[in-house]
Amino acid sequence: IKDEESGYNKNLFCIPKHYEEDLERVFIPHGLILDRTERLARDIMQDMGSHHIVALCVLKGGYKFFADLLDHIKALNQNGDKSVPITVDFVRIKSYC
Repeated sequence: IKDEESGYNKNLFCIPKHYEEDLERVFIPHGLILDRTERLARDIMQDMGSHHIVALCVLKGGYKFFADLLDHIKALNQNGDKSVPITVDFVRIKSYC
């Protein structure tokens, strides 16, 4: 995102009440994030070839993105001409000091 990017007016989105006063604008809409997540899944499948995928999620903040990414990878795995084994694991890391 360029520094001069003005973003989108927050009135174009459904913003939870507890965030309304804290937000001025939305820079990356949810649909764009979903599209990029799907593209990342395609890139991972292409780059990994037939190698085993080990997916590691850093808990708390990364769970939703991780779940969405894995959903796209699983869909590609089911609908593609090859099936790649996937192992999923989770780690919890303390906050930075």
